[in-house]
Amino acid sequence: MCRFLAWSGAPRYLDELVLNQEQSLVAQSRNALIGKTAINADGFGLAWYSDRNNPCFYKDTHPAWSDANLKQLTHHTRSGLFLAHVRASTGTATSRNNCHPFGYGRWCFMHNGQAGGHDAIRQQLDGMIPASLYGDRLGATESEAIFLIALGEGLDQNPIAAMARAVARVESLSRDSGALPFMRFAACWSDGERLFAARYASDRHAPSLFYRKCKTGIIISSEPLDADNGEWIEIAAGTAIETQGTVLTSHPFAPGVAATSPQIRGQHDAASSAA
Repeated sequence: MCRFLAWSGAPRYLDELVLNQEQSLVAQSRNALIGKTAINADGFGLAWYSDRNNPCFYKDTHPAWSDANLKQLTHHTRSGLFLAHVRASTGTATSRNNCHPFGYGRWCFMHNGQAGGHDAIRQQLDGMIPASLYGDRLGATESEAIFLIALGEGLDQNPIAAMARAVARVESLSRDSGALPFMRFAACWSDGERLFAARYASDRHAPSLFYRKCKTGIIISSEPLDADNGEWIEIAAGTAIETQGTVLTSHPFAPGVAATSPQIRGQHDAASSAA
């Protein structure tokens, strides 16, 4: 599994969360306190927004704790919306293209979790990515595939429903393969104005996800960044949140419902006919 965090609010230096917390993201890369994998050393990545339309990315395959450039970059970079991720591979190669966050246009996305039987469903998974987006399939992870499928499902129009539909489609493939766990999903994604996060699993073991409201913004993190646990709120499984600055709203996140909705089935049938 992996660890990640995100910030939405007043501009702040990235190292304030990535490095300078009791249980910062870099600390989690060495010793995560929650989750299956204590060590997350299979690469890392950052995505942040400035006055440009699209996010800027910095990724590498080194462990986050050993990258001197990461310390310099986060110390001198300020942003009002950024995402950061440290990776523990569930089977795909340690490569820059497999490091999160992933990006397309103004969107970026990062994920902690897995789809069971990935090796068996990988070809079908790639087939779910719209042809117009397949040139942006740079890596080999199911995480990147979910992101590109969600873009094809209408991420621009309805970011939460589109992500739920993408997760439902991938979970259905995994169920057909019979490999457990069918889907474990904690993720963050953003268009540069809004920040979204969701937590879901096909079993009782949804990856951990928390948020904390501060005076100047909202932190989303795989685990609390400090011992003040009373200030951290666990996001319930089957829930998505949407933040813009210091405003937070909560929504149901139900991929199973998305997969069986007559309206959604009709949309897929219409898309197939158009193709």
